[in-house]
Amino acid sequence: MLLDGKLPESIVQALEALQRGELLGLPTETVYGLAADASNEAAVALIFKAKGRPADHPLIVHVASAAGARHFAADVPDFAHSLMAAFWPGPLTLILPRQPGVGAVAAGGQDSIGLRCPSHPVALALLKACEAQGIAGLAAPSANLFGRVSPTTAAHVQSELGIDLLVLDGGACEVGIESTIIDCTRGAPVLLRPGHITRLHIAAACGLAVLGKDDRLGGLVGNVIGVAPRASGSLESHYAPNAKVSLMSLQAMTTALDTLGPHADKLAVWSQQHPQADPTADWGEGHGPGVLWRQMPHNAVDAAQALFSILRGFDARGARQIWIETPPDTPEWEGVRDRLQRAAA
Repeated sequence: MLLDGKLPESIVQALEALQRGELLGLPTETVYGLAADASNEAAVALIFKAKGRPADHPLIVHVASAAGARHFAADVPDFAHSLMAAFWPGPLTLILPRQPGVGAVAAGGQDSIGLRCPSHPVALALLKACEAQGIAGLAAPSANLFGRVSPTTAAHVQSELGIDLLVLDGGACEVGIESTIIDCTRGAPVLLRPGHITRLHIAAACGLAVLGKDDRLGGLVGNVIGVAPRASGSLESHYAPNAKVSLMSLQAMTTALDTLGPHADKLAVWSQQHPQADPTADWGEGHGPGVLWRQMPHNAVDAAQALFSILRGFDARGARQIWIETPPDTPEWEGVRDRLQRAAA
């Protein structure tokens, strides 16, 4: 059931559902989440079951403020405080040492936990209402089946998880891809998942170089010791539509389409320019040969906002193959590039 997230009575209804140990579709600025009281182990277990997600694959816990992180985090290093001050509320998740006995199921049994304070007004309103009633945070991975395309509208959540799920409708997500994840447990910021907030933004805010998760190889690199904790969205294959996704240059697309000629069948293309001078006709509403083309925005922010809706739209039209122009290898495109590489894996 959909509730208008702007209405105070919808927040009350959502809070009551969480207090009963039920799941909730929650809008954030990144993607829609499947939320439960992070301290209710039975409710959190329902998230793993509904998504078909392995129980050792940790969830991100959403809190109402930086102060709310203290309930879950045993320690917050100075550079993490700087990142909270710069980017919370916002699309940044910090991996921090976990308080013993708190949020163990949501953390997938790890001694660390991922925390973030979302900036979406509906999510913040609910989190503040929860905090006032003793619910310290909400575990909320993306509201889709495990490994599939993340939802960026309330309708996406319903199509994925059914109409019986209570969903707060907060409109289309502004960012469109999941939060940046920074590991703060090893003495320096380590990028585990790129997103809207880039490594350049992180370095500028905390004054430290941002290391990649592979920089730990060899045991000790700089100030970083040990192995990166498991984190959401880190599997090689993830964010995948039903159709097979291939990344290629515009030139490679043009060559391949020239070879296929009129035999292109249910092929969807997302690129900044059309790969054909004389475009093949749209295949129509679900039948007939042809190429369905959608233009990729020329800037990374707009491309990220559109990405998952584009993939879902191609699936809905019955695409058999999806060809996507490989994004530029620049910091601002890193989040989009990461999602596309995993979708194509």
